[in-house]
Amino acid sequence: MHTLISTEPPHRDGDHAWHVLYTRHQHEKAVAHILSSKEFEVFLPLYSATHRWKDRDKELLLPLFPCYVFLRGGLERRLDIATTPGIHMLVTGGGHPAVVPDEEIHAIRQLVENAQRVEPHPFLRSGDWVRVKSGPLMGAEGILVRKKNLFRLVLSVQILGRSAAAEVDASMVERINPPQARLLLCPSAVVA
Repeated sequence: MHTLISTEPPHRDGDHAWHVLYTRHQHEKAVAHILSSKEFEVFLPLYSATHRWKDRDKELLLPLFPCYVFLRGGLERRLDIATTPGIHMLVTGGGHPAVVPDEEIHAIRQLVENAQRVEPHPFLRSGDWVRVKSGPLMGAEGILVRKKNLFRLVLSVQILGRSAAAEVDASMVERINPPQARLLLCPSAVVA
């Protein structure tokens, strides 16, 4: 199990929503531990990574979302939260504390508790222009689309007005600027 989860304390204000705290770099575990000791319910998903130094290899548990700790409810005790060392701020949206849907927290818990290998990955949206980083399609560029629970790379031949799609593993692609944007970013490129 690669998660740090506190025991579930009683909710004093009836707020059962998950919120997000933005922490100082490499202070996530300390913040989660301190808040747990203050009887807050926290969730800090961790993943296992091997770091190599000149003289040794070491297995480390690192935050899956660096600089973020999830907090359930407890916002009526904002002073206790704000005075916790290592916390920069409560993440907000529209001037209110941002709420993370229970389904997303549940999915993250399932992932870190049941998957063989979990690691951070850049955020991708369907419609992003991507390049395949490895495998037989390495170097291919196209648009990432989602069909049911699978990701597909759509390659287009502009002059024909046709496209083809191939299934890809989302971990094997990286987001890039679309070709038109690259031309705008590089004014020395001349198109004949």
